[in-house]
Amino acid sequence: MELIPVKDKKDGKEFLKVAVELNRNDPNWIRPLDKDILEVFDPSKNKSFRHGECQRWILKDDGGRFLGRIAAFTNKHYKNKGTDFPVGGIGFFECVEDQRAANLMLGTSMEWLKGKGMEGMDGPINFGERDRWWGLVVEGFYPPLYCMNYNPPYYQGLFENFGFRPYFHQLCFGMKVADPMNNKFRERHDRLAADPGYSARHIDKKQLDRFIDDFTVIYNKAWAGHGGNKTIERRQAAKIFHSMKKVMDEEIVWYIYYKGQPIGCWLNLPDLNEFFRKLNGKFGIIQKLRFLLMMRKGSKKFVGLVFGIIPEFQGTGADAYIILEGAKVIIPAARYEEYEMQWIGDFNPKMVNIAESLGTRLNRKLTTYRYLFDPNREFKRHPSLG
Repeated sequence: MELIPVKDKKDGKEFLKVAVELNRNDPNWIRPLDKDILEVFDPSKNKSFRHGECQRWILKDDGGRFLGRIAAFTNKHYKNKGTDFPVGGIGFFECVEDQRAANLMLGTSMEWLKGKGMEGMDGPINFGERDRWWGLVVEGFYPPLYCMNYNPPYYQGLFENFGFRPYFHQLCFGMKVADPMNNKFRERHDRLAADPGYSARHIDKKQLDRFIDDFTVIYNKAWAGHGGNKTIERRQAAKIFHSMKKVMDEEIVWYIYYKGQPIGCWLNLPDLNEFFRKLNGKFGIIQKLRFLLMMRKGSKKFVGLVFGIIPEFQGTGADAYIILEGAKVIIPAARYEEYEMQWIGDFNPKMVNIAESLGTRLNRKLTTYRYLFDPNREFKRHPSLG
């Protein structure tokens, strides 16, 4: 076996090919868009390079056949509550069912990270934000959502046999759109519906600036300072919303207000992977036209990206109110059959409780693993947010 560092664009293209070759016979695997993977490793596109560095490798056998790939990275801004030592990351892991091959890639990554002053490594994670390429699938081997990791079941053994331990589990809940809501959830909604101060509305692209302003307010009250999140500037929020505008369905993006002030949001998008699986990783002019034509026909699933209520209104029933107000529009329209939430960390019991109270089912689980370089250091799970 030979582990080859990725040094140039040619190697970068081979890095993409590894995943294609190793997953070509798995009907559940959806090839990610090449551009989405390449942008992670492009310093001009990925701001994580401003405070971190990355190295990739490709593993081949003596005959030149692909056996695997891996990326290792450091990020000074990667911090977890309760962790007081530097931790690096590994990700974009692909491997044949061979522990020796996995050990070579994971061991090489560990030595590289040690050389950068790291004392542990988490994986598989992204060299960037947690909303993409995060965690190893351990339950629910279904076609992944857009920018969600997917792997065959034997990967769990490769990680755990090397010595990785679960740092936290990522829970994905889903339901049929027509499934009845939990009665207690409806009761909480009805209590707020009796108060004329509460209102909910879906986004209107013609008034996008207003909803960008509202999102900025909600985010900075609900998430800034939570789990290491920083405040978001209005221009950052605008960039996010304008990037989603073309694929956004107005009737599945909702806000809740109290006396005219934004207090929460529920942001969803159609399942884009339903379309991207037909594009074979490419997104040139022809593929974009095909994508737009497919979008007109619609998706059978929509996906929850962001859900949050500002602290002052948490526990009031605002979560039930916004979701059931949205359901009054979404269910009769009958454009979607299924709903799935992006993952919720098991360290966040409040959000898990909200998901379960909807009447959802746990339909897949991913795991973020941690490996400590010092075997004598006490291993601790991600602390609960209470």
